Amino acid sequence: MHEQADLRDGVMDTLIRLADTGTDVLVVVADSTSTSKIGAFQGKHPSRVINVGIAEQNMVGMAAGLALGGRVVFTANAAPFLVARANEQVKNDVCYSQTNVKMIGLNAGVTYGPLASTHHAIDDISIMSGFGNVQIFAPCDSVEAAQIVDYAAGMDGPVYIRLDNAKLPVLHGADYRFSPGHVDVIREGAELLVIALGSVVGEADAACDALAAEGIKPTLVNLSSLRPLDEPALLALLESHRAVLTVEEHSLHGGIGARVAVLLACNGIARAVRMLGIHEGEFAVYGTRAGIRKHYGLDAHGIAEAARHLIERD
Repeated sequence: MHEQADLRDGVMDTLIRLADTGTDVLVVVADSTSTSKIGAFQGKHPSRVINVGIAEQNMVGMAAGLALGGRVVFTANAAPFLVARANEQVKNDVCYSQTNVKMIGLNAGVTYGPLASTHHAIDDISIMSGFGNVQIFAPCDSVEAAQIVDYAAGMDGPVYIRLDNAKLPVLHGADYRFSPGHVDVIREGAELLVIALGSVVGEADAACDALAAEGIKPTLVNLSSLRPLDEPALLALLESHRAVLTVEEHSLHGGIGARVAVLLACNGIARAVRMLGIHEGEFAVYGTRAGIRKHYGLDAHGIAEAARHLIERD
């Protein structure tokens, strides 16, 4: 069993270290101090946190202005409200203008469960992917989240970081070093390639444990760097396996499954492919998060079942 840790803890520890060591970092929130777990950072650096209230458009516009003044600015609020309410400001003030703002989308996917579609963020990757100039990351654990924030703070330009609010399995050791674009292989196997996004990488890893007990040993990829992405490296993995399973707590429209399918098609590679996610053209069902994952086969049991059927079909 892997240790469990909250991604936000890794993020806030990194922000505290950056501020402590001289980085001119500010965090702008939209009445999301508890959601972001920013208390520890705010306690040490109260002048570096700006709470605009429930006004996401103001949050992004203000962040862009502060960044133009030379500050390293992070925004931290719920992903559904960042990509929906502040869509125009994200597009124009940050991405189109190539402003040095780092946007953290909290509680992504179906984190909010029973609050249903008004609070689910199952389209944030597809929306952000439609904007130019923005780098896009979805860490799977606290170790990776901390290193992505460190990287984002040190580069000039827009960044979107998709985060979760749950404690997730820590799949990376102390020797892990995040590299933008890198295709992160969590476990090496043969024949079946499982590619997972963010918060469901832990579910996919548990599924791989169950499959390994049956003699099936998939390769598991944590696709945490969506832009940039080392497509030749991903293509090499796709070519070396005969079946591909993608797993994402996101709509199948514009998600990683669609991206993998396009990559295969554009390179003339025929592979058996199964995509797990929220059905295209639908809002996610409401309920507990565990219940929603079970409904779409995004829990460890469902992922393992899909892998078995895919191998049998192929």
